[in-house]
Amino acid sequence: MNNIQNYRISCTLTFGDIYGQIMVWLIVLFISLASAMALMGASRPIYALATVGLILVLSIPFLLFAFVTTLLNHVELNAIDPVTNRSPSVATNTPTGHVPAQAMS
Repeated sequence: MNNIQNYRISCTLTFGDIYGQIMVWLIVLFISLASAMALMGASRPIYALATVGLILVLSIPFLLFAFVTTLLNHVELNAIDPVTNRSPSVATNTPTGHVPAQAMS
């Protein structure tokens, strides 16, 4: 990597890559809300609020870690030809039907 201008950064992240993570987190949220409603019905509102708060505080760092690592796994560094200023392998590295976003230089 002697000259950074001979490389292009592209991101191949799609919504399908993080869809499962979002669904699992929503399930965790609904379970915590259900437990809070059960505790609220048992005349313990402070425990209900503490349960929801604890689950949110403990689950958000894991959610952010999953999103960031998924994003970083989909960032590619492609070599470009300095004469034509085009990337020869952009079309071959992407899944069918997906075009990666290109960084403006």
